[in-house]
Amino acid sequence: MIGLLQRVSSARVVVEGEEIAAIGQGLLVLVGVAIGDDKTRADRLLERLLGYRVFPDAAGKMNLDLRTIGGGLLLVPQFTLAADTKSGTRAGFSTAAAPALGRELFDYLAVQAHARHGNVMCGRFGADMSVSLVNEGPVTFWLES
Repeated sequence: MIGLLQRVSSARVVVEGEEIAAIGQGLLVLVGVAIGDDKTRADRLLERLLGYRVFPDAAGKMNLDLRTIGGGLLLVPQFTLAADTKSGTRAGFSTAAAPALGRELFDYLAVQAHARHGNVMCGRFGADMSVSLVNEGPVTFWLES
């Protein structure tokens, strides 16, 4: 699984003109599911997301994780992260998981995140979403499990 995490001071998701999710300080994570991904990889990705040290300590060094600061976690499904972009000028999606598996693993990740962190919001799988954020730093990391 792929998680593109961004340290944010705020982020939100709008679907059909309605805000469906929003957080203040925390992480916006775009989540991609590839062929071969499973619940074990989802668990590993979540472990990394919750423990990845991207927030500054008193000295300004990135030593604090999401749990320590009590920040929000906004998970947004994005199948294009699993695209094959190695050649040409148009992405191929043969490396992305089928929609049913993508939904299953995204939903699993969301349930596990709620159980382990609590302050979790989610985008809507398969929806045309407008995602806005204020990336602090900017700090952005590509994580794979």
